[in-house]
Amino acid sequence: TLLMASAGFLFFRLDITQEKKYTLAPSTNTLLGELPDIVYIKLYLDGDLPASYLKLQKEIREMINEFRMVAGDNVQYEIINPSEHSNDKAKYDFYRQLAKKGVLPVSISENEQEGVSQKILFPGAILSYRGKEVPVNFLKSRMGAGTDEIVNASVETIEYELSNGIRKLTRTEKEKIAFLEGQGEFTEPWVRDITQGLGEYYQVEHVRINHKLNALAPYRALVIARPDSAFDDKDKFIIDQFIMRGGKVLWLVDGVTADMDSLQSKPVMYGISKELNLDDMLFRYGARILPNLVMDMQSAPIPMITGMLGNQPQRSLLNWNYFPLVTPREKHPIVRNLNPIRFQFASSLDTIPVSGIKKSVLLSSSEYTRIQQTPARISLEILRAKENPSQYAHSPVILAVLLEGTFPSIFKNRISASVAEDSAIAFKESSVPGKMIVVSDGDVIRNQVSKSTGESFPLGYDRFSGMTFGNRNFLLNCMNYLLDEEGLISLRSREIKLRVLDKNRVNRNKQTLRILNLLLPIGLVCITGILLLFLRKRRYARS
Repeated sequence: TLLMASAGFLFFRLDITQEKKYTLAPSTNTLLGELPDIVYIKLYLDGDLPASYLKLQKEIREMINEFRMVAGDNVQYEIINPSEHSNDKAKYDFYRQLAKKGVLPVSISENEQEGVSQKILFPGAILSYRGKEVPVNFLKSRMGAGTDEIVNASVETIEYELSNGIRKLTRTEKEKIAFLEGQGEFTEPWVRDITQGLGEYYQVEHVRINHKLNALAPYRALVIARPDSAFDDKDKFIIDQFIMRGGKVLWLVDGVTADMDSLQSKPVMYGISKELNLDDMLFRYGARILPNLVMDMQSAPIPMITGMLGNQPQRSLLNWNYFPLVTPREKHPIVRNLNPIRFQFASSLDTIPVSGIKKSVLLSSSEYTRIQQTPARISLEILRAKENPSQYAHSPVILAVLLEGTFPSIFKNRISASVAEDSAIAFKESSVPGKMIVVSDGDVIRNQVSKSTGESFPLGYDRFSGMTFGNRNFLLNCMNYLLDEEGLISLRSREIKLRVLDKNRVNRNKQTLRILNLLLPIGLVCITGILLLFLRKRRYARS
């Protein structure tokens, strides 16, 4: 009796799933356990949902309940049907409000007896905390993927999306990061969207070194976004010592000078090696950007005039092999579950053996790759020619690599004794354990800008094709990883398998399954009842 009474006050759970689906990550437990106030979650995935979206809603609800097991009443939620309004005007006004707040709609088609119907769903939520709000979108759109694959990818990132949203709301202090200027790097309009994205996590500024020793001292990370002129040794020394003291760097560097603007004014241009005076520096850290251009049959489209209708030019979207469309194949949390990332005039990367440096390939080209050495003749005429797959037989090449470890200074044994021993300079020959990411294309960070209005489009969005590539999330993940948010970013590597039924087998055995579903539960109840009756008779017969 005492055991039964105490059981009412005890609660425990045993997670026996293969993927530990119901076990929160340590970083999530810490985040939730330290919540000082209530986070309120409004989930808008409700109503007449298809089976796959019902599954997604169930998984989100269960994850929120897991959060409540740790945070208690400091996590509260409600599920709202955005389509439950008295009239169409009120419904669509509400849709617009949600979209304006950042909860993205999804339009789906369903076959019904009357024909095909369209439904608008909002697989997202709004998190509120002390007067602040942040949207969370759970559905991970993936180009070319089916509904089941998309839902599975979305389920894998539910904990990450919720934890990330709570972290944005509750963070009181933001670390400083900087975009480097002074060598022709991208100016503000071209990096506006990623600046806003990074601003949700960090305090983002722009900095010029100008030979000032402490120019980088306030910052934890540095973004070098497509420089087009050479670095002098003094600025290189300051960047090197920034790395030696634990500063993180995201290198977005072109190996070749090439730009689409040049092709608009002349039919042919030549890509030449870009001299930035960084080769020795990157080589010392474990990477080398080669002076070539990567062509890939798996590529992004560009608009091209293909004919005339009257006096009006007719444009078509044709794949431009100088714009590799890179589908992440590696399982690293930085690139897991991302849409393809669009590169523009990228070069190949080599890794160099350096003691104490671990190298992780993040992105690489497809199996249909071609390497064009400099000087590279580039012409739009190749769009009109029939592709020959035999010319794209080069093995995949590296386009982005993560370097981790203790980096040696490029200036070791290269500076005078007076400089090395100067206490104001405090020269370091090797770094504390650090990280950097090298990407062999600077355009990967550039958002499109309207020439007429100056408006910046979202990074990764192509206004010509209407497609959205994974550039923005890739770069956000890079910075989160570099700045030691591994507890958060590692949630992206979590793999949860949805073991769906084989639809063909279900259809073939539909009648048998119906009979089993009807009779099996009844049979089990009857057998259990008979067994209990037998045991009871036997017990009392002995008495």
